[in-house]
Amino acid sequence: MRGALAIDSRKLGRWALLTAATLAMLYILAPLISVTWLSFYEQEIPSFPPEGYSLRWYKLITGNARFVDGLLLSVQLGVSATAIGLFVGVPAALCLSRFRFPGRETLNNLLLLPLMVPGVVLGTALYVFHVEAEIATGGRFAILGSTLGLLSGHVLVVIPWVVRLVLASLAGFDRTLEEAAQNLGADRWTTFRRITLPGILPGVVAGAMFGFVASFGNLEMSLFLVGPGRTTLPIAILQYLEWKIDPSIAAVSVVQIVLIGTAMLVTDRFVKISRVV
Repeated sequence: MRGALAIDSRKLGRWALLTAATLAMLYILAPLISVTWLSFYEQEIPSFPPEGYSLRWYKLITGNARFVDGLLLSVQLGVSATAIGLFVGVPAALCLSRFRFPGRETLNNLLLLPLMVPGVVLGTALYVFHVEAEIATGGRFAILGSTLGLLSGHVLVVIPWVVRLVLASLAGFDRTLEEAAQNLGADRWTTFRRITLPGILPGVVAGAMFGFVASFGNLEMSLFLVGPGRTTLPIAILQYLEWKIDPSIAAVSVVQIVLIGTAMLVTDRFVKISRVV
């Protein structure tokens, strides 16, 4: 009797856990499913039940110059900010992981601070800094509203992701492999290129991927830094919603989801990002 009760309680626990996991997954996926469904509505004003289904909203966004230009600028910013973030973040993570020096924890907290500061606060601070920099240089350093100023803000968003995920990858790295390579005659650069970098590659790629996604979808900070003629895709969507609401916004969102999701799946297929996230 006790054995049967124990088996029944285990089954009940498994079913309860499975039910809770299913409900949580549905709760997470519900907005994505709703947006995807809405993007195929035929009518211009969203209503339920739908009058029919059509692909015309996907065709419409390709002819909208604001969406296309915003997508191109967001991709350019994301790629550039990710490259700079890797150039800064990987050495910073190696320094924090390998060396002990005064102010190490302070530096670590500063590098991760942009993840904790709200985007509106960060955007306001950068905007004020750009204004003060132009005033201090007498207008010779024209960064306010420039692409360089916008890029500098996106780099700040990327660096914490790179540092955090590379540090996580370095925590499980066996340093005796580096010592063995150096004992066999390899210099530090060769050791890093052929031993260290392949070992922490999942963290580097994960940091680049999450940094790019954070830059690509950034809205709050970008609102303070964009200049005339420079509109990122999230801002273009927000401006479109001020005047009109139709399924084309859902279609744009689905395109973003598909692009980012495909990139993450392909990357994880070859690099196994799941090892560090």
